[in-house]
Amino acid sequence: MIQRRTAVALLASPLLLSGCGGGAEAAQSRSDDGRAAPAAASPTPRSSPQDQGIPGLGPRTRAAIPERAEQVVVASGRGKDSPVSSVALYERDDSTWQRGASWPAHNGKDGWSEHHMAGDLRSPVGVYGLTDAGGLLPDPGSRLPYHHSNGFYSPGTGFEGEPLEGSFDYVVAINYNREAGTSPLDWTRPLGAARGGGVWLHVDHGGPTHACVSVAKAHMRELLRALDPHRHPVIVMGYADWLAR
Repeated sequence: MIQRRTAVALLASPLLLSGCGGGAEAAQSRSDDGRAAPAAASPTPRSSPQDQGIPGLGPRTRAAIPERAEQVVVASGRGKDSPVSSVALYERDDSTWQRGASWPAHNGKDGWSEHHMAGDLRSPVGVYGLTDAGGLLPDPGSRLPYHHSNGFYSPGTGFEGEPLEGSFDYVVAINYNREAGTSPLDWTRPLGAARGGGVWLHVDHGGPTHACVSVAKAHMRELLRALDPHRHPVIVMGYADWLAR
C-alpha cells in the first residue's frame, strides 16, 4: 500500500523507460476500483438525472460511468488523430453535474485509439478510475494517496524537442493495465506488457505525449487538491466524436 505523503527514494523504474514521457501506452477500460471492465459490444445506455449534466457525452459514454462516481474528469480531444485536447472537472451536486475548472491539454502524438497497444503513440479512449497519485515534488495537498519519489524523474526531450524535465513533478495514475491502490510507479501489468502501462495525467511539457494526458503544472496541483477518493473520481477520455456516441 502507498504511504501517504512519505518520500521514498527508488531506483530507476522500467515505467520511466516506457512511461508517459517515453512510451506510455494503455490497455482496456477499467472500473473505478481498477478492475478490468467486462467487455461489451453495445453497452445498454442508462438514463438518469445523474448523467444528464455533462455536455458532449452521448448515451453510450454516460453508460460507462460508474453510478457511484461523483467526480468526472473529461479529457476531450480535438480529433481522432490530434494531440490537442482540453480537460474539465465535473462534480455531482445531488442530481446535477456542475462544471468546475477547464484547461488546455495534450494527449498522444497520433491522437486516440479504441484498442491501445504499446508504441502506437495514441491515448486510449474510455472511462477509467483515478485512485493513486505521486510525483517528484512533495505532496501539494492531494486527497488521493500520494507517492513522493525520486523515481518520477523525467529526462530527455519530447516530440517537438521540448525538455521533459518536470513532466512528472505531479502525476495522477489513470487505471489502465495497472493495479489500483499502488504507486503510479508500480510495474504490475495485469494484461501483459504488450498492452502498455504507465498512462498518467501529468504536467504538460509543451508538446504531445506518448499516451498520457497533460495539463499545466498549476492545473495539476489544482486537480490533485480537488480529486477526492470518497467521491470515486474517474476520467472519461477520447476525441469529441467518440465521446458523443
